[in-house]
Amino acid sequence: MRSGKPLCSAVMVALCLALFSVVSCKRHSVSSNDLFPGSNEVAGWTKADGIRTFEAVDLWKYIDGDAERYLQAGVQRVSTTDYDFNNQIDAAVDIYTMGNSKGAAKIFESEPAGDAQPVQMGDAARLHTQSLVFRKGPYLVRIVAYEESVETPQAIVLLGRGIERRLTK
Repeated sequence: MRSGKPLCSAVMVALCLALFSVVSCKRHSVSSNDLFPGSNEVAGWTKADGIRTFEAVDLWKYIDGDAERYLQAGVQRVSTTDYDFNNQIDAAVDIYTMGNSKGAAKIFESEPAGDAQPVQMGDAARLHTQSLVFRKGPYLVRIVAYEESVETPQAIVLLGRGIERRLTK
């Protein structure tokens, strides 16, 4: 009977390790749908149907010519969708999931600030006339509005805050 105890212990350890790896995988796999606020979750913003996702290996299909920079920073995927603000402003939202926060910081810091205004959002944020870029943990978010108006900066900041609430570190 003594020979059964080590085997039983080994089986229990193996089961615990398997359970731990399944739980940790599920914790890290966030659906693209979970990252984007739904229609009217952020006042005035309506989300378009569908989210497109490009894994790292296919990133060139979305950002041809600049994909290498993201790959070197450890991008895992980018998810993108469109939004409309009160039938006045259309915007594209890209959420880059990096391997870690250092990768998101590397891309963020590599882009010129120009005339951007700092915004209190995530770990760092820059607001331009028609765009908002911010990073939070392993995520880099870029919101680009197609129309320039007096409302555009405030509207894209509202959308950015809605996205920020959905991002986990």
